[in-house]
Amino acid sequence: MESIERTIRWDYYEILKTSTVFHPNTTKIAHHPLIWLGLCHENGFQREKALRAPLGPAPNAIFFAIAMRRLNDWAPKVREAARERLPSIAENTNPEFVADVLCATLPHWVSWGRIEEDDRQVLLSIVAIKKVAESLKTRILSTTSGPTASVLTQLGRRDVFDCHFEEIAKKALQPSVRAKAYRCLLEGKITWCAGREWQWIDQRYGKRRLNPILYHRTLTVETPFLEILQSAAVDRSPIVRRVAGEILIFNLDRLGDAALALAEQLAADSSPSLAERGRFILHEMIKPD
Repeated sequence: MESIERTIRWDYYEILKTSTVFHPNTTKIAHHPLIWLGLCHENGFQREKALRAPLGPAPNAIFFAIAMRRLNDWAPKVREAARERLPSIAENTNPEFVADVLCATLPHWVSWGRIEEDDRQVLLSIVAIKKVAESLKTRILSTTSGPTASVLTQLGRRDVFDCHFEEIAKKALQPSVRAKAYRCLLEGKITWCAGREWQWIDQRYGKRRLNPILYHRTLTVETPFLEILQSAAVDRSPIVRRVAGEILIFNLDRLGDAALALAEQLAADSSPSLAERGRFILHEMIKPD
C-alpha cells in the first residue's frame, strides 16, 4: 500500500501541475472528484482537508484502504480526522470493499506503530455494521487460504461474531478457521494478540526478545460442551481433531464416561500423532491412583 500511495501521490502531482496550465485558478482543482487522491497528498494539512471533505462512498477497496491507513498517519490531526470520518465512509461504502480491506488489515494492524486504542475501536465499530458483519462472515466461511484465522481472532475483540462461532466451526472451508472457532467455543473465551513488547534476556550482552501481549474475553454465548467436542473430534481435518484431543486431556474429570469413548476414537485416528494422544489419554484414565 505504501508503494501504491507513492505512485498515486506522484501521478496526482502531475495532474495538478498539468491542470494549472489550463486553469490558473487552482481553487477549482481542489473541488474536483480527484479529492479522494488528496488522501495520499504529501502535505498533512491536505490529507486532513481531504478526509473532512464530503467524500461519499469509497469508489473501490483500494481507496477505502487508503482512508483506513490514515488511522496510522504520522500527523495527529490526520488521525483525528480519520477517526471522525471513517465510520460514515464505511457506512456508505460497498460492504464487500470494506470486508476486503478489513480482512487484509486486521492480521497486521498490531504492527501499526501510531494507531491508538480509540482508533482500534473505530475499526471494531465498523465491524459491527450489520452489512459489513454479514460480508465478513461470508468471507470467513468461504475463504480457503490466507490468514483468515487471524482475522477471526481480531474480530473476537467484540462480541459481534459470538453467535456465529458454532456455524463457523462446522462450515468454514479453512481447517485453521474451524480449529480456532472450536477452540474458542470449548474454552469459552477468545484470546488475541494486542501487540508486542521487548523483554530483556541478558542486559549484560544486550540480548532481548519480543513477547506477544495477549488479552482474552469470555464469549457471550453458551454451547453444549460435549456436543461441540464430539463434533470437533470427527472433523475431516487432523488440525481440528488435535484441538479436540487437547481439550479432552484437560477435561477428563468433567466428562466422566463420555471421555472414554472419545479417547478410544482418538486412539484409532488415522493421524499417528493423534492416535498417540488418544493412547496417552487412555493410559491416564486406566492407570491406578
